[in-house]
Amino acid sequence: MTTPIPPATQEFPPTLREVMLRGRWIGMLVLCLVVAAVFAWLGQWQLGRAVESDPTPPGATEEVLPLDEVVKPGAYLPAPSVGQRVRTTGEWVPGDFLVVASRFNDGVQGYWVTGQLRIANAPEPTSLAVAVGWAPDEKTAAEAVERLDREAGGVVELSGRLIPDEGGKAPPRGEPDRMDRMSPAMLLGRWHGVEELAVYRPYLTAAEPSGGLARIDSPAPIEQSPVNWLNVFYAAEWAVFAGFAFYLWYRLARDAWEREVEEFEERTGDA
Repeated sequence: MTTPIPPATQEFPPTLREVMLRGRWIGMLVLCLVVAAVFAWLGQWQLGRAVESDPTPPGATEEVLPLDEVVKPGAYLPAPSVGQRVRTTGEWVPGDFLVVASRFNDGVQGYWVTGQLRIANAPEPTSLAVAVGWAPDEKTAAEAVERLDREAGGVVELSGRLIPDEGGKAPPRGEPDRMDRMSPAMLLGRWHGVEELAVYRPYLTAAEPSGGLARIDSPAPIEQSPVNWLNVFYAAEWAVFAGFAFYLWYRLARDAWEREVEEFEERTGDA
C-alpha cells in the first residue's frame, strides 16, 4: 500500500507591516526621526525670526530726535530708523554745494542741491550730507548753489529725514561731473577739507529748503508689518521637509516589500 505524499507547505509573501518591523527599516525610521527633529528645530527657529519681539511703535519715525541718538558717523542706518526725523546743528562748507540730477518731486523730474554740513560741537571733524532743496531745472539749481555759497557762514539748525546712501553710479559718457544718485560716499570725493573727516553714511532731506529752492517731498515711511512673511514661508518649508523624511522612509520600505512580493510570485509561478 502506497503512503500518500503530504502536500507542500504553502508559503505566503511578507506583509508590509512585517517588512517595516525589520531591523533595517527600524534603523532607517530612527534616522528619519533625527532628521525630522532637526528640520522641526530649524522651522521653529525660522518662525521665531518671523515675528519681531520688539517691533517699532507706529509713528516712531515722526518723533524728531537728536541725530547722534539715531546713528553714529560711519555706521549704517538701522532698518527701523530709515526715514527717522532728526535734528542737528552745524555750518555749511562753502564750495561744497553740489547738484544731483534725476530727482523727482511729486512725480516731476528735477534736481537736488546738496551741501556739506559740518556738525557743531562734534568731538572730531564730522560732516553730514544734506539734500537742501529741489529745483525744476538745472539753471535754477545752479543759481541756488551760488546763493547758498554766498550765504554760507554761521551755525544753522536743521531737521529732516534720514535716508540711506543710494550707492554710486558711473556718470553718463561725456558728463563726468553729473551725479544721478544721492550718495554721501560719492559727495565725499568732491568735498573740501576731508582729511581725517568723519562722515555719516545716511543723508538728510531738509524739512525746510533754503537758497530759493522748493521743499523736497519726503513722506513718512510706510509702516512695516511686524511679521516677516518670507520667514514664515521658510518655516513652512522646513515642516514640509520633515514630513517628506517620513514619506521617503515609507516609500522605500514599500518598494522593498513590493519587490519581495514580485519575487515570491515569480517563484510560485515557476513552481
